[in-house]
Amino acid sequence: MTDNRSYMAKEADVERKWYIVDAEGLILGRLASRVALLLMGKNKPIYTPHADVGDHVIVVNAEKVAVTGQKMQDKMYRRVSGYPGGMKSEPLAEVLERKPTAPVELAIRRMLPQTKLGRKMYRKLKVYAGPEHPHSAQQPEPIEL
Repeated sequence: MTDNRSYMAKEADVERKWYIVDAEGLILGRLASRVALLLMGKNKPIYTPHADVGDHVIVVNAEKVAVTGQKMQDKMYRRVSGYPGGMKSEPLAEVLERKPTAPVELAIRRMLPQTKLGRKMYRKLKVYAGPEHPHSAQQPEPIEL
């Protein structure tokens, strides 16, 4: 009789790599979806939905990310204070000016699972506005998206 068991990866058995992505000129949504797959570990053959098997990802040049069409003026980022009339809206161009890493972080975060596991995956993401980052000791591998 054959033993047909599925392999379920345990987080202790996972070897995590560090990847670096240059966001200059990349389209925001496509960048976010591919980085989310790396954070979840869906690029690995040992992917297990209930375990965090993903890698660490560093995104540099986040301020130079591209968007298509008129999204710089039309795409609105909203936040609500919880009070009546407390909704604030600002376009993508103003968000990029105020905090250049925010659109990339939000796009990636919203493509991860909205659970405790998703929050754990999100902590493995590092986003920087310019080309410098403090993670050279981890020897990140450049990856083309």
